Amino acid sequence: MHEKPKPSRIVLGYVAIVFTVIAWLVYMITMILTLFVYNDHVTLRFVIEGVLYLGTVTTLIFSAMVYLVTRQGALHRFLQHERVPRAMLDEHFSHDYDKGITVLIPSYVEQPKVVEKTIGSAALQEFPDEAVVLLIDDPPHPKTDENRAILQACRGLVPKIMRELSEPSHRFEQTRQRVRTELAGQTYVRRSVVTQCAEDYRYAAAWLERKADAWVIEDHTDDFFRDQVLLALARDLRLTEQALNEATMLQQQIKPERIVQLYNRLVWIFTVKGWSFERKQYASTSTEGNKAMNLNSFIGLMGHRIKREETSDGVFLRDAREGESPDFVMRDSEYVLTLDADSMLLRDYCLRLVYQLEQPGNERVAVIQTPYSSYRGAPTRIERIAAATTDIQHVLHQGMTYYDATFWVGANAVIRKAALDDICVVSTEGPRTIRTYIQDRTVIEDTESSVDLGYYGWHLVNYPERLSYSSTPPDFGSLVVQRRRWANGGLLIIS
Repeated sequence: MHEKPKPSRIVLGYVAIVFTVIAWLVYMITMILTLFVYNDHVTLRFVIEGVLYLGTVTTLIFSAMVYLVTRQGALHRFLQHERVPRAMLDEHFSHDYDKGITVLIPSYVEQPKVVEKTIGSAALQEFPDEAVVLLIDDPPHPKTDENRAILQACRGLVPKIMRELSEPSHRFEQTRQRVRTELAGQTYVRRSVVTQCAEDYRYAAAWLERKADAWVIEDHTDDFFRDQVLLALARDLRLTEQALNEATMLQQQIKPERIVQLYNRLVWIFTVKGWSFERKQYASTSTEGNKAMNLNSFIGLMGHRIKREETSDGVFLRDAREGESPDFVMRDSEYVLTLDADSMLLRDYCLRLVYQLEQPGNERVAVIQTPYSSYRGAPTRIERIAAATTDIQHVLHQGMTYYDATFWVGANAVIRKAALDDICVVSTEGPRTIRTYIQDRTVIEDTESSVDLGYYGWHLVNYPERLSYSSTPPDFGSLVVQRRRWANGGLLIIS
């Protein structure tokens, strides 16, 4: 949560804007008079140099004004934002909620432990119907031993995490079914049921604590995963356990629907479907080597009945014909969450963002996100500086939503599948039919797609909380590459 700003802070923000404008006007008038009006030795070269100088100063002032204005919008949003109580979230998602979310994690030669943390944070999201798909874009036949080891390790990550979660998931699903049957038609809950619920919350918290204790700490992102993903959720579950134990001791009455909601939460946390997908194993997918087409290759299959077909060019994935038995049916869902392989989500990211999407008036919101923040405790100075600029950008993005000027930041975002269908472009590459949802014409595909969504009447929103975190470049070289890509991508969109 962002701290609510004091009114004096907002007033000072307006003062800073007014002061900046007045200072710029005074400076420009003074310089124009000095350089051009009261100067008897004005030449063409002098005029050109003077105009370029004043233009440069104006550009810098404009940049500062953009920051001040968007910061002001962010402060207003932080002041107005009220966090949705947990009970309202449980109520919203508990009544026969049937919508799903599919988390897509594109990965290209990423370190397995980095990807494991990302998958772990996504798998522990509290959502009724969730699937996590790791989109591995590594070459299927690596040329080096190191890359072969990385590929094999990444292929094993999702099955490993699914096995770990299966035991608590099975336990809580069985108990929920039994409790639902027992409480059918009841007005209040027996004491033994409340005690059992507290015991299940204790078990869940202990499971997370054991996982945290076993996690090997190698850098500051490991600290974050242990403390903010595993232990923060464990602490939250411990609080619920304590509240249930106190209710038992004080002989307080709890309604059956509340106990069912509490069991729903345990099932949502530990129940998730998961698998990996490698588009480069199939001849029917795009060969473009970028993140956008990695995502598009999977999204284009969602909801389809797929038949594998061996051809001279390789394995093709095609739609099964009417009456033909498919080899598999690809899951479809109302929402798609794109998540970079070096990012992590806090536990209620999906719940809060989807809840916001489903509020009246938000039917035309296509993308909702929390612009990522940086991990704390970076070991190098350059990484801390990069992290500081990332946190400034977080504030700017929040302010842009105040002016309905949001653009999609691809590190994490919840997207309506219907909106992606609206901007889909179908093309052919030889025998392949390519569906493009997220454009890959520039190096910042997410921002480019924001333009497409706006054209079709969709809106984008930044949710005013810190619920996602991502890595920043650890050295100067990678920082330059990242920021140059961002800058060049924007210029390509303008051109």
